[in-house]
Amino acid sequence: MNTTLDFQIDGDDFQYIQIALKPRDAVRAEPGAFVWMEPGIEMETSTGGGLLSGLKRMIGGESFFVTTFTNQRSVPSTVAFAAPYPGKILPMDLSRGAILCQRDAYLCSTLDAQISLAFTRRFGAGLFGGEGFVLQRIEGSGVAFVHASGSVVEKLLAPGEELRVDTGCIVAMEQGVDYDIQMVRGVKSLLFGGEGLFFALLRGPGRVWLQTLPFSRLAGRMMAASGGGREQGSILGGLGLGE
Repeated sequence: MNTTLDFQIDGDDFQYIQIALKPRDAVRAEPGAFVWMEPGIEMETSTGGGLLSGLKRMIGGESFFVTTFTNQRSVPSTVAFAAPYPGKILPMDLSRGAILCQRDAYLCSTLDAQISLAFTRRFGAGLFGGEGFVLQRIEGSGVAFVHASGSVVEKLLAPGEELRVDTGCIVAMEQGVDYDIQMVRGVKSLLFGGEGLFFALLRGPGRVWLQTLPFSRLAGRMMAASGGGREQGSILGGLGLGE
């Protein structure tokens, strides 16, 4: 990975990241991700680039504000962050190009990382794609960290290679990957398949990162078990809008 950021990801199902900041170095993080920091690190909350930057992040599923952590000491100092639910933390090398990711996937990054809106290429993908018409676009020259729920599967798609995926299982993809939505074929599959009416069609070239247990799916199972709701994936709840 082409970055000088000194970081370490620890944990198994409940991962957290430690970042050792050099003197005067800084990182940004989503509010609520902070766990602990060593002496010498100061934190400041701001829009991270003005009102427009804050609005773009908020529409993209993140908080209006970001928190900057700066090491004010003359020696390295460490700060740690964690995701709000069980899963994995993925480092993304932004020098290879921008990435598109699901709403609220961003955890922390180097200061150069910019989060903005990324509209899906097709209206159908936005209408039924589970992550909505708006995706996050993260670009820069450093590194960004995103979090996923469950285990993570990384696939490298060759030019023209296709992969059909449950809409809620998409964590991130490189900007060269084409993204569309297709309806499940067959009456029985529609009515009794339990996987919803639509799936995502990803077409290479590029890398894609998938999560095995979307948090919305876990929450749906818990609500169904407690009698407070119905599971995601049924014909009424499977339009992809709740994943």
